[in-house]
Amino acid sequence: MVRYGGLMKLALIAFSIGAAHAQQTPSPPAAIKDGGEVAPRGTRAARDIKYGEWQKLCFNAAGAKTLCRTTITGTFATGQTAVRIDLVEREDGTDRIQLFLPVGMYLQAGVKLSVDQKQIYRLPYTWCVTNMCIAADVADPRLLEEMDGGKALSIDVVDSSILTVTTSVPLDRFATVRKGAPALTLDQAIDE
Repeated sequence: MVRYGGLMKLALIAFSIGAAHAQQTPSPPAAIKDGGEVAPRGTRAARDIKYGEWQKLCFNAAGAKTLCRTTITGTFATGQTAVRIDLVEREDGTDRIQLFLPVGMYLQAGVKLSVDQKQIYRLPYTWCVTNMCIAADVADPRLLEEMDGGKALSIDVVDSSILTVTTSVPLDRFATVRKGAPALTLDQAIDE
């Protein structure tokens, strides 16, 4: 009987642990908005970003149509890129907007853009590399029109702590630079 007493104690302990585990309440799930979107837990402004000037660069590859990029870069005090915005315009009329952002963002939330607190435009993250993630899509003509006449482009991202991080990009010279001559044109000639 002594052999079964020890076995009985083990069985009783195992049963007690299982019952206690079953009574624990699971941690609450993240708040979900309608449409399956995760609700951020708060907002913080990214104030330590310093923006350069808008620039327009064009590329002429041999045998291909010209491609121009109107771009601005915001950096932290360390010199690390915080955000880079590229509007890529092709001669065939297909425009693309892409943002380069630091890693550590909640990728499922994507990026929200708005000009002067008006309509919200969404960009999905398309890929990540070692030091940044890229959100990109075909540029909505209405967004470009708003950027041409707007004062500030608001960028909202969700970080890995499920906090919305916002920054505001100046648009005062965007239209002038975009519609003006490129600061630099790079030509690629293929010699045969």
